[in-house]
Formats: sequence, C-alpha cells, structure tokens
Amino acid sequence: MKFGVVVFPGSNCDDDTVYTLRVNLGQEVVKLWHKDHDLQGCDFVILPGGFSYGDYLRTGAIARFSPIMNEVIAHAQRGGYVMGICNGFQIVAEAGLVPGVLLRNSSQRYICRNIYLNPQSKSTILTGGLDRPAYKIPIAHGDGRYFADEDTLKSLNDNDRVLFRYCDENGLITEAANPNGSLENIAGVTNAGKNVFGMMPHPERASDPALGNADGRFILEQLLTVMA
Repeated sequence: MKFGVVVFPGSNCDDDTVYTLRVNLGQEVVKLWHKDHDLQGCDFVILPGGFSYGDYLRTGAIARFSPIMNEVIAHAQRGGYVMGICNGFQIVAEAGLVPGVLLRNSSQRYICRNIYLNPQSKSTILTGGLDRPAYKIPIAHGDGRYFADEDTLKSLNDNDRVLFRYCDENGLITEAANPNGSLENIAGVTNAGKNVFGMMPHPERASDPALGNADGRFILEQLLTVMA
C-alpha cells in the first residue's frame, strides 16, 4: 500500500509520520505538497499534525482550501482512505469529511502530555482489531475539544462511528480522564462510509521503542489491514 502525507505550511509532524510509516511499518510513502494537484497514486492519505497556515483565522480553516484538498476530498468520496491527526483532524472536519468541530480546550490552554485512549468502534479498520482497554498516546493541541449537536452525536453512537474516547490507564472513561472537555470524551470519529478517520492524539509520536512507548504503532498497524 502506498501512503501519502500532505505537507502544509506549518506542518510539524509530517516527518514523524513519514518515518513511522516507512521505518516502523515498512510502507511506501511520499510527501504531498499542499499546492499539488496529484495524489501520486496513493491509496491512503494522511493529514499530519502541526499548525497549518499558522492556525490563523481558525484551526484547519485555511488548509481546507489548499489545492491538494480538492484531490483529497475526491479521493475520500471515491471511498479512498484518509486520516487526519490533530491539526489534520481539524482540517478534515473543516472540509466536512467527518462531522463535528474542534473548539478551544475547556482549560483555554495548550496541552502537551500523554493521555489514554479506549478504542470504541468495532467496525472500522483503525480500531476494530484493537483489543486493549487503554493505549497511552501523546496529545499536543490548544483546540481539541470535540463538539457536535445532539443529532450528530446520536448518529455517531448509533452507527458505531466513535473511534476513541479519552480514558484512564485502566480504560475507564471518566470526566477526570478528559483532557480538553470534548463531548462524551470523544477523541476521534469516522465518516458514514468509515473510510475517513480523524483523531486528536498523535499515534506517530508513540510508535518507536526509542521513544519509550510504542502504543501508537499498534494503532497505525491497523491501517495495514486494508491490504488483507
């Protein structure tokens, strides 16, 4: 499978993502510049974390109109796989590829620390094979508070479209384990077709033993089941 990692002005996790895919997972991967009009035959497109366009106006709001996004949206509408991580999640939400919005953290502060995720959906390639109650993954964001209206939340829950919820180290989903005030502790969601994924935590930052934590690798390895 061929991965493409989109690079926007202000991306700062593109190299981390490329390294994880190429070195840790042994996959073919190319960088896709934000002004490109060609996905170079990529099967799976990842929008990495960072501060696209300096987060001016609103997180992800400018990047959503980059030329490459026309191709990313068309790819997703054809059933192709797309994943947005942190700022990438904000971008796919702004583009309408996943429901909801990412608002300022309830603390009004930027948060950078490890948290725990409890996999929720059993019907997506990203989470269906995860069998542990808690995965330790870093977060690094100021606008990560997931919000959606009641009808959207009901649809997400009724159709098994919540990917992850914030939890404690034992997998318990509690208010205390919610780092940013996200509704229902939601840390990631998927679209109706379950081929577009958005999550705030950074699995690529926890995918190498040299980092002292490889829980993120277990999550990203699930993407390879597309080839199974």
